Amino acid sequence: MEAIDELSQLSDSMKQAASLLADEDPDETSSSRRPATFLNVVALGNVGAGKSAVLNSLIGHAILPTGENGATRAPIIVDLSRESSLGSKAIILQIDNKSQQVSATALRHNLQDRLGKAAPGKNRDEIYLKLRTSTAPPLKLVDLPGLDQRIVDDSMIAEYAQHNDAILLVIIPASQASEISSSRALKIAKEHDPESTRTVGIIGKIDQAEGNAKALAAVQALLSNQGPPKTTDIPWVALIGQSVSIASAAQSGSGENSLETAWRAESESLNKTLTGAPQSKLGRNALVETLASQIRSRMKLRLPNILSGLQGKSQMVQNELARLGEQLVDSAEGTRAIALELCREFEEKFLLHLAGGEGSGWKVVASFEGNFPNRIKQLPLDRHFDLNNVKRVVLEADGYQPYLISPEKGLRSLIKIVLEMAKDPARLCVDEVHRVLVDIVSAAANATPGLGRYPPFKREVVAIASAALDGFKNEAKKMVVALVDMERAFVPPQHFIRLVQRRMERQRREDELKGRSSKKGQDAEQSLLSRASSPQQDGSMKSMKDKPSPQDKETPEVSGLKTAGPEGEITAGYLMKKSAKTNGWSRRWFVLNEKTGKLGYTKKQEERNFRGTITLEVSFSSHDFFTRVKGEL
Repeated sequence: MEAIDELSQLSDSMKQAASLLADEDPDETSSSRRPATFLNVVALGNVGAGKSAVLNSLIGHAILPTGENGATRAPIIVDLSRESSLGSKAIILQIDNKSQQVSATALRHNLQDRLGKAAPGKNRDEIYLKLRTSTAPPLKLVDLPGLDQRIVDDSMIAEYAQHNDAILLVIIPASQASEISSSRALKIAKEHDPESTRTVGIIGKIDQAEGNAKALAAVQALLSNQGPPKTTDIPWVALIGQSVSIASAAQSGSGENSLETAWRAESESLNKTLTGAPQSKLGRNALVETLASQIRSRMKLRLPNILSGLQGKSQMVQNELARLGEQLVDSAEGTRAIALELCREFEEKFLLHLAGGEGSGWKVVASFEGNFPNRIKQLPLDRHFDLNNVKRVVLEADGYQPYLISPEKGLRSLIKIVLEMAKDPARLCVDEVHRVLVDIVSAAANATPGLGRYPPFKREVVAIASAALDGFKNEAKKMVVALVDMERAFVPPQHFIRLVQRRMERQRREDELKGRSSKKGQDAEQSLLSRASSPQQDGSMKSMKDKPSPQDKETPEVSGLKTAGPEGEITAGYLMKKSAKTNGWSRRWFVLNEKTGKLGYTKKQEERNFRGTITLEVSFSSHDFFTRVKGEL
């Protein structure tokens, strides 16, 4: 037992060294339930092989259920710590940071209840127990379900057996010793440990095979390393089962040496049954020594690699110290200089992750330019700015009396209500950016090589940076809320003046658009008139240079007509106009628009502007005039 205690200390040291080589923090990895360690012991065997009984013998208490109703249906991990100050019957159960003294019977019944709740054949999560006792070696025992059960597959076995330093217990009953070559437990052990440097064979239930000469002969051959070729490189130990030894100890009284007496009696009983077998391979004490021997051999295999790695790591540290200046580490000032240098490297990595593409800096931009505007757009502004709601708010602000000058008071109230809604999106934006920055801090710390060499200093840097971010987050929340409150508290009169100005500007633009449309219509009409002013090519027209005869002066002259417009509403042609001054007739170019009811004329056909316009509705209806004019034309 003392040998395993010493190996436990050496295992912790080697574990710390391995963590140092991997730039890991030993304090962080120690919290795992199944870290890679030399003290893991995994029991492999079929249902009924006696796996739980063998582990109970190692523990010194009947904790694990056995028998027909105690079949293991889920992995059970028992993490043992040896405390010599406790009595031989004392068991301390540790749950988180609390300790409680329990009995072996209570633990066994509790495990039976937990194993019996689930339906048979379904995989279940592991059961973890952490115990302190004076009777057990400081090992971590793993009791797997029987290999011939349906819930056991290669992935479950590999999860516990693939660790390079875990000890594999191949457990078979004595009655099956002659068929050891076909054992699945032995096959699995060979797959994970071909050289058998971490495998121990257990032959249990020797007392149940006393009358089977063939089985006892096979057991003798295994113990003497004369069994099948697959078994000769594995150390074998024979047991009669924990039920006999622990029961004997319970019946012998409450003395502190009762278990030791029972284990010696077990060895003597095995010696009588297996005559000539080596004493070092019989009983529970022999099993503990064999486990210690295998653990020690495994450590010897791993130790050179660890030492070589430590030497290389030491050389790297020396080179780094030489680069930074070895004289600086000889004083407190030098230590501070190294700390400041590492902080500078961390700051550069942080800024690189924040501003560069390799980090999560883009998430900060996405929070401000994407998520925050989207949350603002999702606010129910339409409901607040609904016309009925605006009327209600204005009336409530004026005390249900019509406002005298303007609804400014009600509008101020409405604006304050809407601005209050912007606080929640602002707070959410601050929280989102804070989470991104915390992740960037962790990523920057992991990406800083210097901090990896000083895990405690690395934890302090991350803690200080995270605390600073927490402070910045609280200040930022107060700031954004204060900004919103400032906007709510001061809504200037210019805001409402700008509302009126914008409304007037909008009205002016609408009027301009209407004016442009009207002008375009007039231009189109004038263009049509101009096109209509050209005479028909096949028409006959009297030259304007010819002087009219006296008969022409008394009789109007008829000339060719021209029609224009989409519906032919414009008619143009020459008419004789009588002058009021001279009482004489002169030929003029007339243009008649039936839609507008206007008649215009020019002196010459090429002129663009009318010399006069007559509104036909003044004297008689347009329809009658159109009829007369067309008749005359």
